[in-house]
Amino acid sequence: MSVSDVSAASGRTVCAPLPVLGRDVLVPLVTGGEVTYAALDYAASAPALQRVWDDVAAYAPYYGSVHRGAGYLSQLSTDLFEQSRAVVADFLGCRPDDQVIFTRSTTDSLNLLASVIPDATRVYVFETEHHASLLPWRDGDVTCLPAPRTPRQAVETLEAALADREPHGPALVCVTGASNVTGELWPVRELTAAAHAHGARIVLDAAQLAPHHPVDIAALDVDYVAFSGHKLYAPFGSGVLAGRADWLRVAQPYLAGGGASRKVARRDDGGVDVEWHSSAARHEAGSPNVIGVYAIASACRALTEAGFDALVARERELVGRVVAGLARIRQVRVLSLFGDDSPRVGVISFVVDGWNSSHFAAALSAEYGIGVRDGLFCAHPLVRTLLGSEPDEPGECGAPEAEPGERSLNAIRVSFGAGTPDEHVERFLGAVAELVRDGAKWNYRTEDGRCVPVS
Repeated sequence: MSVSDVSAASGRTVCAPLPVLGRDVLVPLVTGGEVTYAALDYAASAPALQRVWDDVAAYAPYYGSVHRGAGYLSQLSTDLFEQSRAVVADFLGCRPDDQVIFTRSTTDSLNLLASVIPDATRVYVFETEHHASLLPWRDGDVTCLPAPRTPRQAVETLEAALADREPHGPALVCVTGASNVTGELWPVRELTAAAHAHGARIVLDAAQLAPHHPVDIAALDVDYVAFSGHKLYAPFGSGVLAGRADWLRVAQPYLAGGGASRKVARRDDGGVDVEWHSSAARHEAGSPNVIGVYAIASACRALTEAGFDALVARERELVGRVVAGLARIRQVRVLSLFGDDSPRVGVISFVVDGWNSSHFAAALSAEYGIGVRDGLFCAHPLVRTLLGSEPDEPGECGAPEAEPGERSLNAIRVSFGAGTPDEHVERFLGAVAELVRDGAKWNYRTEDGRCVPVS
């Protein structure tokens, strides 16, 4: 199925949204009636592509154990599992000797990598990272780099930090491809060149990049890439770590158990000797999430066949429309590190003068049927920096820190992607303008850490 057509009037390619589950779901409004739900929280979890759901449903009757059974369904499932690995490797532009390991999520992938880095590895990570990138290295030798204010400053900061490191042992840089708070694109190629020039490796957190832009490991020259299926229109609980095999082949398995071991033998002293696999299986112990893995492969195929050029072009138009629409509302401030004109994916965070962000997000949901996110987005240092708030001020991720109407220490995030209809974007902009102009139509209160409409 093609997702684009050519407009005879303009001569340009116009990309239609990809079909996703939930596009016709009706939700109740506190003011009465129902409305089609506008899912604008893609940065948290994107809806499943209809193509992914159809593929999973077609496979489900044939589900079987992987790598363990002689029966037909087991063999079919094993073939599907390994074919999915090849599809993901192709989607990421992996090098011939790279490994593709299936995990539970981006967080799981980066924790896996943290468990296999050589002893005495110095890790460099910007304070602007998502907690999935910021926290796995907490028990190691970590240098947390300050928030840069331009892409060039990010590169210069990294170069200076790497040049100062002593001794010159193994080093790893962890960086996002696109911020989960601002959506801004980071200078991955330049950061990679800086890392390699100083003998360091680099891992790319592509959780927010892969659903919006092609990610090519070989072209970017990164050493590792991590991403999640649930942000790539495949919300079935699986993720990927892909990249250089040498550290992965010699490290202790991430999980010890069946599937990771090649041979286990009892010793005379009552213990056991284990020979571990050197392939990706070394870090995939236990029964794998075949459905989740197949869903990721299906999403990779769907996005590739749709054509990233057309998808990126359409999303760029939507981003421009949202940014311009919010800029027309004087009370709204869009958050950014690199400046308002910095290229970004469909992830935009903002605050509204005079509004508690949790109150504003609750009103968007209850009165307009629009789902956005409020909080610190599991990137507390970055949001604190952008808001100018202090670490000891209240306002934990996702929780309202004050009653409706008080100063907000959180932000609101709207995010969208390949499945977002134009109507959802227009409804969102209209709702923001109306709430700012007229205020909420309903009363709200804080309950169990959330701002909710009064019954």
